[in-house]
Amino acid sequence: MSTFLSEASLKRHTVIDLLFRNLTRISAFGVLVLLAAIIGSLVVGSMPAIRAFGFGFLTSSEWDPVGEQFGALVPIVGTLVTSAIALTIAIPVSFGIALFLTELSPRLLRRPLGVAIELLAGIPSIIYGMWGLFVFAPLFADHIEPWLNDHIGPMPFLGPFFSGPPMGIGVLTAGIILAIMVIPFIASVMRDVFEVVPTLLKESAYGLGATTWEVMWKVVLPYTRIGVVGGIMLGLGRALGETMAITFVIGNSHELSQSLLMPGNSIASALANEFTEAYGELYTSALIELGLILFFITFVVLSLARYMLYKLGQREGQVT
Repeated sequence: MSTFLSEASLKRHTVIDLLFRNLTRISAFGVLVLLAAIIGSLVVGSMPAIRAFGFGFLTSSEWDPVGEQFGALVPIVGTLVTSAIALTIAIPVSFGIALFLTELSPRLLRRPLGVAIELLAGIPSIIYGMWGLFVFAPLFADHIEPWLNDHIGPMPFLGPFFSGPPMGIGVLTAGIILAIMVIPFIASVMRDVFEVVPTLLKESAYGLGATTWEVMWKVVLPYTRIGVVGGIMLGLGRALGETMAITFVIGNSHELSQSLLMPGNSIASALANEFTEAYGELYTSALIELGLILFFITFVVLSLARYMLYKLGQREGQVT
């Protein structure tokens, strides 16, 4: 009787294990099927614009719905520039936040500050956009942009990037708002990976006379560099695809300007503003092609990040 029960139990567990394997296999391949379906729908929807404009769609700054002449250069530049500004600001600030929370902050403040950072990550993007438009943009136009015009504008190389009428909205404003949005994500990841560094390593460095900065730069960062890069790429992915906050503050202008103070556009904001108003097959197809370009940019960035993490992983344990 016990043998019969053990055989029945073994058979039942075998069936459950088989079902579990097939379910996980279907889930994994379902992601690939969904990804392929998204790419396929974007490509099919973009074909009229691809046939009409070809490669010139990527290099043209003209956007004329009436004349059905479209170019993606302005949204592409706006997306890349705002993301670059965001990361330039967010990476050092996030590193400082993570350093303070893990090494310098009193124990009593670590949990409240950590919760505050996580709450910032949960704020909807439209709230950031409204705050940027109604609070930050007027202050930026009244106090920061005039200073940039007066002090950086006359410089020979940087000047053209910081010259222009102080309107408050523009590419630089959008980049700063994006930086505020991605800081909580990058800082949270950095804090978490910094906390997994063995205390023995840090105490040994302190015992040898290292300063806090030397411990972070020569011990903590080399130990956690894969996690740090992953957090930065997470923030970059958020910045590339952000829609509503950018739509509020970038100015939504299809004009290419050298000045960061002037209005611009991004791929996500162009889609949000114009997709519901698109009339005609070519106009709609041009917007879908913008979505395809954004998908390609994100794919390339994440692929490069994975390759970077792979190379860093290969170097683990090697003497540098």
